[in-house]
Amino acid sequence: MSKAANDVVISGIGIVTCQGVGKDAHIALLSAASAPKTIVETEKFKPYPVHPLPEIDWSQQIAKRGDQRQMENWQRIGVFAAGLALDDAGFKDDLEACGAMDMIVAAGGGERDINVDTLIVDEALKRNDRELLLNEKLTTELRPTLFLAQLSNLLAGNISIVHKVTGSSRTFMGEEAAGISAVETAFYRIKSGESSHALVGGAFAAERPDMILLTEAIGAHARGNWVPLWSRRPSDGGGMITGTAGAFLVLESRQHAEARGAHIYAVIDAVEGDRGNRNAGNLEVRLERLLAPATGLAAESTAIFSGSTGMHDLAARERAVLEHQLPDVAIRGFGGVTGHTIETQFTLGLALAALAVDGKAKVPPFDAAHEAPMRAGATAAVVTAVGHQRGEGVAVLSANA
Repeated sequence: MSKAANDVVISGIGIVTCQGVGKDAHIALLSAASAPKTIVETEKFKPYPVHPLPEIDWSQQIAKRGDQRQMENWQRIGVFAAGLALDDAGFKDDLEACGAMDMIVAAGGGERDINVDTLIVDEALKRNDRELLLNEKLTTELRPTLFLAQLSNLLAGNISIVHKVTGSSRTFMGEEAAGISAVETAFYRIKSGESSHALVGGAFAAERPDMILLTEAIGAHARGNWVPLWSRRPSDGGGMITGTAGAFLVLESRQHAEARGAHIYAVIDAVEGDRGNRNAGNLEVRLERLLAPATGLAAESTAIFSGSTGMHDLAARERAVLEHQLPDVAIRGFGGVTGHTIETQFTLGLALAALAVDGKAKVPPFDAAHEAPMRAGATAAVVTAVGHQRGEGVAVLSANA
């Protein structure tokens, strides 16, 4: 593929999952001879397994203790991963570059006061005037600062404060689709020349009773012991095992990256998201269209990083389309080893894909019963996200020629 000044390239990767902190831990995962060790918490939220946060020294990226204290965990994870990406790209101490950098974040709501939630539910069992009860408790039990802590754009705000990224700022909400929209927006701003460099990503804290409740409320969460992604059975619950993670990318135009001598991990050739009704084959039609830019890639040296939730019906439908549209291409359901990370899933997939392409990794099967070995090192990758409720996205990456 010919080079162009406005090619969108990945020049910085910040990643935190249960598998470790930073890119080196994940390069090791992608280049190993066999599937990575399973890291899952099965007791704390029993019967729901969760992929936990690894041990982190927050001060490596968030120097001030006061900054650390005033953030909720999902914000700390995001600010930390953003710092890793800026460090990796060589922007961390470049105040001028950070001051002109776009920031696009995918975020959910803040953490809840579980004690107040429990109090309201318990009191509601004794009263019929529940609307009045709710108003009473909201005005007497909640700290006023809690409302501020729940603002989704506080992650972007804290990144601005800690890392001095003070160009334009956007925050998307909307579960997996938020992550897709964040990347897509950054891609097209750079492609069109509106932007030269951007920080894009998100964070998700799975180890929260309210998050597990939301997932289980729609029958989506797996129960019992961990099972590989494609091997999960309806008898073990809904199929989704969530994971705590942060993933940020620095995206640049080729011209901007090459002018400063930056390392280019991969080129993003295409990215697009869509959403709509999934009945009557509509999901399959959308996925086939989104995957069109990937047709023609060499099957033996391409890896598909599927962001599948693990939910049984959705996983089977996505896999059927992938196998039909891109036959003989190795599929890797990365959520099986990192957990499903909702808003962060798409950028996490891009981060893993970029590392694989950069290192020409022969990514080991994550579910040996359903994933074939790669025949050659990766020179291209396809990243998918199929939201647990709605929203689909696909990105196509290639090695830097």
